[in-house]
Amino acid sequence: MSIDDERPEVPAVPRTRAELRAAREAAEATEAERISRAAAPADGTAQQHVDQPDAAEAVAREAAVRDAGDRAIAEQEAAARKMAAFEAAAREDVEATAVPPVPVASEPVFIAAVPAPVPEVAPAEDSYTPPGPPVSSDGDAGRAPLRPRRFLIALGAVLGILVLVGTGLGVVSLLQGPRISEVQVDPGQAIESSGSRVIITANQALADIDPAQVTVEPAVPFTIDAAGRGVGIRFTVPLDDSTEYTVRVADVTGAGGGPTADLSTTFSTPASNIFLLRRDASGDDTIFQTDLSGENAVPVYAHDQINDFRATSSQLVVSVEEDDGSRLLAMNRDGSDERELELPGDGYVGAIQVSERGGLVGYSYSDRELSDTEGRASVLVTQPLSGEEKPQIIEVAGVEASVFVWQFVPDSAAVLFIDFDGALSLVDRSTDAGVQSLGLAATIQGISRGTYTAIVERLDGAVVELNLADGSEVPLAASDPDYGIASSITPFPGGTLRHVVARNDAGIPVGQAIVRVDDDGSATPLVEVGSSDSILQACASPSGQYAAVVIAPDLANNPYDGMLLPLPENVETHLIDMESGDELVALTGFDASWCQTAPRF
Repeated sequence: MSIDDERPEVPAVPRTRAELRAAREAAEATEAERISRAAAPADGTAQQHVDQPDAAEAVAREAAVRDAGDRAIAEQEAAARKMAAFEAAAREDVEATAVPPVPVASEPVFIAAVPAPVPEVAPAEDSYTPPGPPVSSDGDAGRAPLRPRRFLIALGAVLGILVLVGTGLGVVSLLQGPRISEVQVDPGQAIESSGSRVIITANQALADIDPAQVTVEPAVPFTIDAAGRGVGIRFTVPLDDSTEYTVRVADVTGAGGGPTADLSTTFSTPASNIFLLRRDASGDDTIFQTDLSGENAVPVYAHDQINDFRATSSQLVVSVEEDDGSRLLAMNRDGSDERELELPGDGYVGAIQVSERGGLVGYSYSDRELSDTEGRASVLVTQPLSGEEKPQIIEVAGVEASVFVWQFVPDSAAVLFIDFDGALSLVDRSTDAGVQSLGLAATIQGISRGTYTAIVERLDGAVVELNLADGSEVPLAASDPDYGIASSITPFPGGTLRHVVARNDAGIPVGQAIVRVDDDGSATPLVEVGSSDSILQACASPSGQYAAVVIAPDLANNPYDGMLLPLPENVETHLIDMESGDELVALTGFDASWCQTAPRF
């Protein structure tokens, strides 16, 4: 067996540093023994003496090599521990400060070369590190400078998307033409009074709108006011209840041109309801609110003696009688928030009316202490419904005027009145223009909504339509068929309600009727009663859709009460559909809130 055969075999698996060192030491010992044997002489004496220094030198070199190997191993282990500690600290720092990566285009990344450790020289703790880009724990150089660039790329992408979306919407708008962005309408107010509006707002400024481009179905008179993106349609008369209306503005273009489009909107009005006064000779008088079926009546205010009342879209004004005179009360429509309005003195109030547009209440007033030489009799007073100002008495030529009959002009703060001398005058309480004289007249029949036209009877008996704006007048056209002279005429949008009395050859009344007369003169009887009954009043709903006819049945056995406004104790209000002529319901009570004035006796 040779010496080489005695060497241990190299293991097939990796060894640890300790195993490697043990194997190296064993190999060195075997090599030293082999050299020693080869150098020894046969007799073993002289040669041993001659080679002894060489053997000692070989042993010294072997020990130096072994020490150098041990130091290298120790230094490598120390470097490995430092590197592991550095990598662990670097990982913790990266995890604490890491942000979600932003995808970017790949770029070449240069990694600085790390020199191999030199076993003989240990690195100094304060060694100098040349300046350069920071190196992350995974060896990527230059990552920190990339973050601002990635943010700018992402920001640019977002802005680009917004620009594309805005451009797309603009292109779509230009291709489609104007579109509706908002509609404003109050259907409840629209059936209560004239002047309500539908305001259509488009998504862009519009070219000029011609009134011929606007249609309303069902047809109703209107005016328009268009500017910028808005188109306002103002209805000059109230609208019907329970009706669907469609407003269309055709062939609209943008202010800068482009394709045309139609702006169309639809809304529905609510069902009507009314207030009625029911007097009770043995109990409290009551104002109640009801729908047109009469099945849902709700009392809203009660008092021992209610003389009269009027209603606005938000308030009730009630005159009540007490032992020392009248009191004038204002309240919400449900009877809440009752408050008393100041009167010119201690006296009596009658013929109350309200101006919705002017926010006023008006009435005739007489002092309780009245004689031929002292006191005020039937002077016309107006004051704000809010009660914030003192009552004002109408004066003509500096003198408080006593009035025979008067009415507010609908949709204004103007007052039309006839004094006891027969002078017909007009005064607008919203201005200081003073009193306008309109000649002489016997009575005021009514004033049309939205037209500023009054129907008055002159002293000679002629009935005329008087334009209150310029003072011009034309005779009121007779009906077809002609039912004769009307005792009262109530205008409504589209026509008039006329109260006619049929008499026999001796002039004795034999019957009465309420006749609907359209603007073209065509006449249709709505209600007829015999000689035993009496028609006290006829009113139309704000739009002229319905009529309320007040009837006192069996007048001979129906005594009058003792109020300032005396009326038969049993009074009925009949509601009529004016289009079909059908009666909807008969309700106990009078003074329907559709009426501008109380019944006349």
